[in-house]
Amino acid sequence: MPLDINAIFDTHAKSLALGSQRIGVLAANIANADTPNYKARDIDFKAAMRDAGPEPVRMRGTQPGHFGVGDREQTEVLYRIPDQPSEDGNTVDAQRESAAVAETALRYQASLSFLNMRIRGLKLAITGSR
Repeated sequence: MPLDINAIFDTHAKSLALGSQRIGVLAANIANADTPNYKARDIDFKAAMRDAGPEPVRMRGTQPGHFGVGDREQTEVLYRIPDQPSEDGNTVDAQRESAAVAETALRYQASLSFLNMRIRGLKLAITGSR
C-alpha cells in the first residue's frame, strides 16, 4: 500500500495555517484596543478545522473563463459579539484577546509537537533503529 505523505501531514498543516491566521487577527484586535468604533474579529477555529476536512480532488480553473472554485486559503473572519462594548463603540476585550492568543499558541505548539512525532515515526520506519 503506497504511503500518502499529504494525508499524514495535511491536518497539521491546516491547523498551523489557521493558527497563524488567527494570531494575526487577534494581534490586530489588540493593536486597535483603543481605536474608537473598532469591532473585534475572530475565527471559529473548530468550525474552520471541521470545514477543512479531507479534500481528495480540488477543482481549479485551467482557462481564463473558468470560475474560481476550491481554493480556500483564508478562513472567514467573523465579528465577535461583545459582552460589554465600551462607550466609544470599541468591542475589544483585552482579557478575552489574551486568553484567545494563549489558546491559539497552545494549539499551534501542540500541532508542531504532533507533526514532529509523525516525522520521527516515519524516519524510524524508514531507517530502522539506526
